Amino acid sequence: MSPADIKGLIRTVPDFPAAGIQFRDITTLIAHGKGFAATIDHLVERAAKTRSGAVAGIEARGFIFGAAIAARLGLGFIPVRKAGKLPVEALGIDYSLEYGSARIEIDSGAIEQGERVLLVDDLIATGGTALAGAKLLRQAGAVVDHALFVIDLPDLGGAAALRAAGVAAEALIDFSGH
Repeated sequence: MSPADIKGLIRTVPDFPAAGIQFRDITTLIAHGKGFAATIDHLVERAAKTRSGAVAGIEARGFIFGAAIAARLGLGFIPVRKAGKLPVEALGIDYSLEYGSARIEIDSGAIEQGERVLLVDDLIATGGTALAGAKLLRQAGAVVDHALFVIDLPDLGGAAALRAAGVAAEALIDFSGH
């Protein structure tokens, strides 16, 4: 399946979570066996070029794609979790959201100093969470110079913000608007 075919499997839900938002719902994509497999194939092809030693996925949907990429490439997977979800000592970072703040954390022993880590999530919008993830992984000693997404919302500027922070951001497909 081509990226255009994959794009056709993503459902758009109008006015969610607020009026005027066009929510890009990947549940229809991951429920489609051939579409999901093709998505992973495309992402793995791109991920292999980064020469990463591990894959970090952002909770929650980044776990779906990041873990599949890591398994396919024989790499370890590092979950970037919401605050308070790890049962061990964690490194964390607070970051701003449009209407407040949030915190993400990683296992403090998950990364070897200088390890090249690929950051993965399902979608990049404003880039706040992805930027925080890259910063957190770097604070832990990782080299983070690539990020992969299934969907980019380029009008919101997240991929451009990542590139400005020294992270090459690539998405399989994009949707205009919000």
